[in-house]
Amino acid sequence: MEPTNNDSTAVNNPAIPFRSGFVNIIGRPNAGKSTLMNALVGERMSIITHKPQTTRHRIIGILSGEGFQIVFSDTPGYVKQPNYRMHQAMNRSVEGTVEDADLMLFVFDLTEELEDDNPVIDVLKKTEVPILLILNKNDLVAEQRAQDVTGWWRKRIAVTDALALSALKEPNAASLLEKIIGFLPEGEPYYPIDQLTDRPERFFVSEIIREKILLLFSDEIPYSTEVVVEDFKEGKTTAGEDIARIQATIFVMRETQKAIVLGKGGAAIKKLGSIARLDLERFLKTKVFLELTVKVRDNWRDDDKALQRFGY
Repeated sequence: MEPTNNDSTAVNNPAIPFRSGFVNIIGRPNAGKSTLMNALVGERMSIITHKPQTTRHRIIGILSGEGFQIVFSDTPGYVKQPNYRMHQAMNRSVEGTVEDADLMLFVFDLTEELEDDNPVIDVLKKTEVPILLILNKNDLVAEQRAQDVTGWWRKRIAVTDALALSALKEPNAASLLEKIIGFLPEGEPYYPIDQLTDRPERFFVSEIIREKILLLFSDEIPYSTEVVVEDFKEGKTTAGEDIARIQATIFVMRETQKAIVLGKGGAAIKKLGSIARLDLERFLKTKVFLELTVKVRDNWRDDDKALQRFGY
C-alpha cells in the first residue's frame, strides 16, 4: 500500500517533542472498531461488514504525522460466549491488548444494551493505562443517551475521557486524534514513518476475499470459511502490463458448504472471484488474475493445527 497520510518531516522538527505509542482498540462485535481505525489511519486496514465477528485477527495500522506516531491495533470483537477454539483465540488476542498499550480506545455502540456481565468490563479492569471511551453511532440515538451511557461506564471502569461520534458518517477524526496524541509518551517512532502496517500484502488479500464471502453468503457459510493465499506472484502480461497472479484456497467445514460456495455450475465462486478481483486491483493498484479453489477442512474452528496455520 502506498502511504497517503504520513509526513516525511515528522521526525525532523526539533521544536516539537515527538510522541509515539500503542493505542489498542477493543469492544464487542460490531461496535465499529474497524470503521474507526480505518477513518483514523486514512487507509483501509480492516475489512468491514454489517455482520459480527468480521475481524478475526489483531491488525496494526500506523499513523505518522508532524511530531507523532500512533500505532493503532484493531482487535476482534470480544465474544461473550465463545463456542469454538477460534473464538477463544480471538478473545485471547483482545485480552493481550492490556499488556502492551499506552492508551486503550474502548468503542461502545450506543444502540447496544448496557449489561453488567459485558466481558469487556473484566478486560478493561486489568489495564493500568488511560481508557478513552468512544461512544459510537451517536447519530442513531438521542443526545441524552451518550451522557447516560458515559455515566454508566464510569461506575464500572476507570474512564479517563469520553467522546461521542459516528465512525461511519462523522468520525470527528481531528478532535479524536488530538485527544489521543495528548496521551502518548514522548519517544522515537517505532516504525519507519512511511509504513502503514506490519501485515504483509498476502494477509490483506485473504481478508478482502473473506470480506466478499461475508457479503455474498448468508447463514453459517461466512463463519465456517477461512481463506489462505497459496501463491502470490507479480509479473507481466504478454502485453507488458503489470499483473499479480494469486491462488487462494477457501476452506469450509462440510461438503454441503463447499457446494454452496461453488454454486450451480460454479456460478457462485465465479461471482465471488469477479468482485474480489476488482477490489484486489484497487488495493494492489495492478491487474489481478485470481484463482479460487474450495476445500473441506472438517471442524477447523476447533482444530489447533488448522488454527495455527490460519494465523490464530
